[in-house]
Amino acid sequence: MNIHHHLSDALLESYAAGTLSEGWSIAVATHLSLCPSCRFRLKNYECLGGKLLDELPADTSVDKAWEAVRSRLAKTSLKTKQERPEPQPQAPVLPQPLRSYLGGDVDKLKWRALGRGASHIVIPTSDNSSTVRLLKIPAGKPVPEHGHGGRELTLVLSGSFIDGDESFTRGDIEEANSDIIHQPIATSDADCICLAVTDAPLRFRSWIVRLVQPVLGI
Repeated sequence: MNIHHHLSDALLESYAAGTLSEGWSIAVATHLSLCPSCRFRLKNYECLGGKLLDELPADTSVDKAWEAVRSRLAKTSLKTKQERPEPQPQAPVLPQPLRSYLGGDVDKLKWRALGRGASHIVIPTSDNSSTVRLLKIPAGKPVPEHGHGGRELTLVLSGSFIDGDESFTRGDIEEANSDIIHQPIATSDADCICLAVTDAPLRFRSWIVRLVQPVLGI
């Protein structure tokens, strides 16, 4: 698997420092499970952070959001070790820790229709500052053109999409902000399944999409 689009330094620094909230941490942790390069970069940030902590006076304060993520991941790891999963004919589409949040791989999920063949699943978290969801875009179909009221992370888990001149395949992550207006298009070979995290509603160009946006929850 060749990953060409990686986590930004700012995201890795925040993740290593434990200041990233649960929603964003899910996307980062899922990308890390697929990307050896970013795991190596993370170790460097953790080593640097450890050295800086050694030079600071003791601090007993704890970031609640980070502790919630760590606790969830710890439970996932324990559960994985104690239970004997059924053998699977092929590698799962959804890596950990994402698979534990959803209770299984894509074949066990119940998708909610968004229209034009697209569907999604909102992933519940304790993080009120972001929305985490799986998106399934039909092969060869575009996402409606939109901008962003804040930040968006999109991680490809299956299939691929094209955004402008760039292609995103399994493991690739795209970071968008309020300055970007785009229209990703799933490639024609397969449906594209992505993990998407946002901190504000999307800004669609189409008035029809804007009309149904509150109902769809996007």
